[in-house]
Amino acid sequence: MTIPLPESRDEIRRIQSARKKVAVANAKRAPFFKGKLDHIDIDRLDDGDEWRKIPILDKEALRALPPKAFYDQFCIAPAGTIAEFWRSGGQTGRPLFYPRTFEDIAYAMEGFARTFRIAGVGRGDVVHNSFPLGVHPAGHMWARSAFDDGIGVNWVGAGAAAPSAIQIQLLDLMAPTCWMGMSSYGIHLANLAEAEGIDLAAGSVEKVLCTAEPLSAAKRAKLERMWGAEVFDNYGMTECMMMAGESECHDGLHIWTDFAFIEVLDEATLEPVAEGEPGLLVMTSLFTNNATPFLRWNAGDIVTYHEHGETTGPYAVFPLIRHAHRTAGFFKVRGVNITHSEFEDFMFAMTDIGDFKAEALDGDGLDIFRVTVEFVGGTDAGQAAGAVAEKTRITFGLTPDIVVVDRGTLAAEFEKSVKAPRFADRRT
Repeated sequence: MTIPLPESRDEIRRIQSARKKVAVANAKRAPFFKGKLDHIDIDRLDDGDEWRKIPILDKEALRALPPKAFYDQFCIAPAGTIAEFWRSGGQTGRPLFYPRTFEDIAYAMEGFARTFRIAGVGRGDVVHNSFPLGVHPAGHMWARSAFDDGIGVNWVGAGAAAPSAIQIQLLDLMAPTCWMGMSSYGIHLANLAEAEGIDLAAGSVEKVLCTAEPLSAAKRAKLERMWGAEVFDNYGMTECMMMAGESECHDGLHIWTDFAFIEVLDEATLEPVAEGEPGLLVMTSLFTNNATPFLRWNAGDIVTYHEHGETTGPYAVFPLIRHAHRTAGFFKVRGVNITHSEFEDFMFAMTDIGDFKAEALDGDGLDIFRVTVEFVGGTDAGQAAGAVAEKTRITFGLTPDIVVVDRGTLAAEFEKSVKAPRFADRRT
């Protein structure tokens, strides 16, 4: 099923107006929402004040339900209508498995297909898909959605079924024009390829599509250097679909607001913030809500909202968001907070660094911040290590122990994990 793009913002508003009523009606069918929506006037949902009377739903509320209660109280689809289950995307706590009806899947497929189209991937392209295949939906949904657009896909997957050495062989053998995977895994593959004397930047891949983790400017630039390709970020959530992608302008993520109604709210007051101001992203699924009625779902992301981007193409009809930050892990070493995402950006901005890992360790009286580094070929490792230590001291106020290892050492160590475990707190 191909669903035409809306032609105007007015058309989007009409779709939202009609589908918000469906979203609330579906939620009212779930025992979970009993008594929580009785005060809502379903005919006044376009009034922001009325809409914001709906309580915000968050992960903790769902995880508080025992597994059987989640299906009995929150899910509303009869068994005969369910096509498949998607694993929730969170990395902490007990995962949930969301049922998706056949109707849900039809709309979700369109959401995934749009990310190809907005990036200019189409008929004649061949995609090497390195997303995990299974209960995480991104890998198989992207591969399936490519079919109607005439895009060839190599369903490689990731993990034990598709070791990185095999991935690199297939990239060389199949000569794909597009690679898809998590950005950290893209860096890992490029590092491993370089260690084997293979230059991915000289290969066939012209475009890289990523999702599932923050893509900073430093990480994007590193991916583009290592792959010799244009990098496109994408955004989705298992509670809805793949719901945003980048245009050729790379100025933010255009949200499919005909499929998802979004709000950007002040974290403290939960009132709307001004355009361009950071706030909490709250999402209501407008079509993929036939089994799981996610209503004003707290996505946990801090974003800025922008009515218009720079593209003049058909996706200009959609507004865009830009990630401000995510809740990030950090080390506290000798009283200094080292935020993982900030340190990763700092390291990858140095072009002579191939890869790294950072560890907090017990020391003799003082904790140790150890950074293991691989440098690219031709780098004076001794001089470069000293520069990294000094730059870290100046930037973060903490001098690390630098350990230099041969190129490819970390790639081999990270091979057991699809997402490279670059940070570890090993203190007892």
